Amino acid sequence: MTAISEGMPREAGRLGKFSWALFDWANQPYFTVVTTFIFAPYFTSFVASTPAEGQAYWGYTQAIAGALIAILSPVFGSIADAGGARKPWIVFFSSLCAIGAFSLWWAAPGMESGIFWILAGIIVGTIGVEFSIVFNNAMLPSLVPAERMGRLSGFGWGLGYIGGLIALFIVLLGFSLPEVPLFGLSKVTHEPDRITGPMAAIWLIVFIIPMLLFTPDRPANDLPKSAAVRQGLKSLMTTLRSLKNYRNIIFFLIARMFYNDGILALIGFSGIYAAGLFNWGTTELGIFGILINFFAIAGCFIGGYLDDRLGSKPTIVISVLGLAFASVGVLSISDGQVLFGLPAAMPVEEGALFASPAEMVFMVFAFIMGLFFGPAQAASRTLIARMAPPEKAGEFFGLFALSGKATAFVAPLMIGIVTSATGQQRPAMIVIFILLMIGAALMSFVREPAHK
Repeated sequence: MTAISEGMPREAGRLGKFSWALFDWANQPYFTVVTTFIFAPYFTSFVASTPAEGQAYWGYTQAIAGALIAILSPVFGSIADAGGARKPWIVFFSSLCAIGAFSLWWAAPGMESGIFWILAGIIVGTIGVEFSIVFNNAMLPSLVPAERMGRLSGFGWGLGYIGGLIALFIVLLGFSLPEVPLFGLSKVTHEPDRITGPMAAIWLIVFIIPMLLFTPDRPANDLPKSAAVRQGLKSLMTTLRSLKNYRNIIFFLIARMFYNDGILALIGFSGIYAAGLFNWGTTELGIFGILINFFAIAGCFIGGYLDDRLGSKPTIVISVLGLAFASVGVLSISDGQVLFGLPAAMPVEEGALFASPAEMVFMVFAFIMGLFFGPAQAASRTLIARMAPPEKAGEFFGLFALSGKATAFVAPLMIGIVTSATGQQRPAMIVIFILLMIGAALMSFVREPAHK
């Protein structure tokens, strides 16, 4: 039985499927160069008054965006499930993301007025890209039979990794490393950092064009949007009520909420913490991001082997504990000290890249973080596939996606509160460690079905 329903394309052609997968390539640079490795650390270190204030502001923006995404995702997901055309919604939300990302160009160093407009741009951009992903993902069942969805989805995921790496290389080789950056950008006013917003916006708009042209979409229907929302929410409530019969899955989804929040926060705030601690600029952060991505790709291959050999649950627990260990390692580093007290020299001006002992220790823990990030996420997806009843696979995958969004604002909010209360960046890493450990502990209540 396939997932292709009556009235939908039997199967998209190769160009249509490739163009759909290219959407991951199109949106990934926003996450890579804007919200993780380049613009976010720049904002916290140079736009805000202090790194601690900047980290707090960034935590609040991600919390607000995450809360709105969690509240509205079921609504927009229900519209997608109602069977209407998805491309108009993708165009709308991608345009919203592009507008928000492009506005980041005006995030000047030390700006006193207008900073809340920049924060609004970050929120708008993040909401736009996340909702565009919701509708693009909803196109997948109409493109290939169910037995081949994994391959197409994985191909898109891989393209996304590559797109993010290429975007980082462009930032480094085109804007950061040259004495005179492309387009004559000024390093004094941090234009190479600020250009990442417009760059991600243009990249997104250009590379969604093939999907709009070549990927088949569902035909528009006459169902009013309000009716689609009611129908989708009714289906969601039915699924939620039925969860009482699937306690094992409930334990897993709750555990995932905790460790997934910790994972996303660790990736998002580790670069921000390093930028504030070591005074890293675009070059250091870009290379840091590239190295992390290479280790993450390697971790995915290793994690896939462990998943098949040991099972999804052990792979998740090992990965989450590995990430918790990495977070403690990062937490152990402060100004002039590593491992909670050992003296370690900090970087000096004009020093070699990552040459100081403190930076070297940080990079070791960052590589550990990269190795375990991919396996934790990939094995989670495998586990829900093994646990969900075949006749309810679609519903439980939808609930799995919702569980990743519902509490996505918690970690950034807690980090923002802790940073504001202490006036320091370092204590916020404790929040990440606690979330990871709670998630790992809750996994002990999950029973993985036999799959061999």
